[in-house]
Amino acid sequence: MWIRDVRPWGGPAADIRLEGEAIAEVCPHGDRGRPRAEGGSPGVSEDGHTEELDGRGRLLLPAFADVHVHLDSTRLGLPFRPHTGGPGVWTMMLNDREHWRDAEVGIVERATHTLGLMIARGTTRVRSFAQVDTDAGLERLEAVLAARDAHRHRAEVQVIAFPQAGLLREQGSAAVLEDALRAGADVVGGIDPCTLDRDPVRHLDIVFDLAQRYAVPVDIHLHEPGELGRFSADLILERTEALGMQGEVLISHGYGLWDGTQEQTTTLVERFAAADIATATIAPGGRQTLPLQQLAEAGVRVGLGEDGQRDYWSPYGNADMLDRTWQLAFTHGFRADELVEHALAVGTRGGAGIMDASLTRLTGVTDRPGLAVGDRADLLLVAGGAPTAAVMDRPTDRTVLHRGRVVADALVLT
Repeated sequence: MWIRDVRPWGGPAADIRLEGEAIAEVCPHGDRGRPRAEGGSPGVSEDGHTEELDGRGRLLLPAFADVHVHLDSTRLGLPFRPHTGGPGVWTMMLNDREHWRDAEVGIVERATHTLGLMIARGTTRVRSFAQVDTDAGLERLEAVLAARDAHRHRAEVQVIAFPQAGLLREQGSAAVLEDALRAGADVVGGIDPCTLDRDPVRHLDIVFDLAQRYAVPVDIHLHEPGELGRFSADLILERTEALGMQGEVLISHGYGLWDGTQEQTTTLVERFAAADIATATIAPGGRQTLPLQQLAEAGVRVGLGEDGQRDYWSPYGNADMLDRTWQLAFTHGFRADELVEHALAVGTRGGAGIMDASLTRLTGVTDRPGLAVGDRADLLLVAGGAPTAAVMDRPTDRTVLHRGRVVADALVLT
C-alpha cells in the first residue's frame, strides 16, 4: 500500500510505502510510479483492498498513544450530569462507587463506545485502568476486556488491574487484585501507598510480589505531595532496582515529585533514567509541571493520557488526544514550535515507548521519531499547515491507520 502526498512531521511532501504492518519506504512525493493492480484500477487490488491512499497534502504523524485512561468510568455519549464528587481520592472513589452502576447504559457499552471514539480521533495504542475492588469485583475489568476485544483489529490495548480503593483499607482487596491478573489483566496497579493505605511497605510489597509472580509490569498512581511523594518514589525505585524490574515500572501523575529544588529534580530524573522508570501525565491544570526537557534528554520515557473522561470524577475529557496534547503544551507554557511539537511527540511516540520499551525513545525536544522505515504503521493523517497548527486547531480531517490498515476516516469509524 502507498500513502501519497503527505508531509511527515510537517516536512516536504512524501510518498510512503507500507508492507504488511510496517513502513517499507519513504521517498519524495512523485518519485515512484503509481501502482496498478493487475487487471484492476489504480490503487485497488483484485480482492478490493485499498492499495493507495491519497494524503491530500496532510500532515503525517505517528498515531497517538493514550497511556493513562480509565475506560471503566467513562460517560462519554451520555447526558451531562452535575459533578457530585468531594475532595480527596477516597471521597471521590466512594462517589464513583455510589453511581457507576446507575448509568443510562451498561459499562461494556460505555467502554466500547469511548474506545471507538478514541480510535476515530487518532489513538491506536491505549493503556486503560480497570478498577478492581471488593465492591466491583472483576466487573469493570471484564468490561474493559470486552471493549478491547470489540476493537481488537483497530487498536492495541493493555489493561491495568487497578486497586482504586487501595489494598489495605478493605479486607480482600489484594485477593481481588490477584484474581484480576488471573483473569487477563496485563499490568498490576498501585496507588498512593502512604496517603491512602498508610503503609507503603506492605502496599508496595503486595504490588511488586504480584508483578514478580505473574510476570507483569507495574503502574502506580502517585498523587502524594512534595516530600511524601518523593519518599514513595524512592521506595518504588528501590524495589525496581532490587528486583531487576528496570523498564517495567511506571509512575502515573507524580504531581508532587517535581516541586522541590533543582538539585532534587535533577537527582530524581537521573534515578528514573538509571532504573528506566517511565512516567505518564494527564497535563493537569494548577499542578506542578514536569521537567519535560530534562526527562527527554535523560532518556526517561514520558507518556500522555486523558484519565477519566466525562465521568464521576471529572467533567473533562473528550476522547481526543490531539486536544490533550494542546493541554500539555498550554499547561507547560510552550510557545516555540519545537516545544509544541515535543508535546505532540510525547503524546504519540512517547506513549508508544511506554507500551513497548524496545522502541526508540525521545532523547531531546527536537526528536521526531515514529515515521522511519521499519516503524510499525500506526499513523495519523491530519489537516494542518504545520504540526503546531494542528495542535492549536485540532482539525477533524483525520485518517487513522493501525498496523498498516485504515481503521477510521474523517472521525467516522470504518
